[in-house]
Amino acid sequence: MPKPTFLEIARRAGVGTATVERVLNDRGGVRPQTVEKVVAAARSLDYPRRLPEAHRGVIRIEVILVRPDATFFARLSDAFERIAATLDRSIAVHRTFLDEAKPAAIAKRILEPDLRRAALILAVPDHPLVSDALRKLEAENIPTVQIVTQISRTKSTYVGIDNYAAGRMAGLLMAKMQRRPGKVIAICHSQIYRVHRDRVRGFFDYLIEEGKDFEPVAALFGFDDGNRNAEQLHEALKRWPDLAGLYNAGGANTALNKVLRKHGRGRDIFFVGHELTERSTKALREGTMDVVLDQAPDAQARRAIDLVLAALNLHDLPVGNPPIRFITFTAENV
Repeated sequence: MPKPTFLEIARRAGVGTATVERVLNDRGGVRPQTVEKVVAAARSLDYPRRLPEAHRGVIRIEVILVRPDATFFARLSDAFERIAATLDRSIAVHRTFLDEAKPAAIAKRILEPDLRRAALILAVPDHPLVSDALRKLEAENIPTVQIVTQISRTKSTYVGIDNYAAGRMAGLLMAKMQRRPGKVIAICHSQIYRVHRDRVRGFFDYLIEEGKDFEPVAALFGFDDGNRNAEQLHEALKRWPDLAGLYNAGGANTALNKVLRKHGRGRDIFFVGHELTERSTKALREGTMDVVLDQAPDAQARRAIDLVLAALNLHDLPVGNPPIRFITFTAENV
């Protein structure tokens, strides 16, 4: 096979031939992310010459997440760890956890990583600073995948469930399975995550269109904090004696289950939540939760990695990206 030319490498990496020449001849002056792209392209084309000493090692994929204390993000992080262990030794997956309340720090990390990064996978809040930073990174053609939730005004690939459809499914199940009519509420983190906005919108849309016996009365913000969620539910039970349904589009199901377990009307509330964990499984079996929608974090992590490898020309087969299938659990199938 003839040796690939700088032009072929440049086309595959999405850069100019001058950049390829600088990288492969170790002349410096090229951003680390761009270096990684060129090196990955050269490897994928079986470039026979030894790559520069500083860049012959690992191709690094960074995964930026938030809330390591949250069960879902812990599951997602574990999934990336397991997948990383199956990859070629020349590919490393680095997980970085940042504070969701500090969008400026998230934006800075997107643009100024402290490691040589070939690609980025991220699940972070939707904030103008984060959006601006991500758009700048996209303009540099760095392979980027958004997972779980999306950032406004960006175009990088999204991997995850159809969250609007998940919200509508929660509404459908409540309308069909709750025999007692009445008012319903939704609880979520806040408005900083599009994932939660989409779920609540889908839930209310379905009930308004099809749930004639149910009246959506409030979307409450608990910030995925157990104490805040519990307070919100306590107040809702006091305010609306005919409360019939609860949809938690975010986390901290345990606190809500505790309230329902102790409250006199708790067993009458139809409760739909997200993410199958040991605690939500127990709640399904005890009857305080009625339905759990799980968004399959392992499948999301696997898809995100495959898409990044394909973008780096390190994956042999094309990777499709339909919405990840969410799984519906009740007491009968856990």
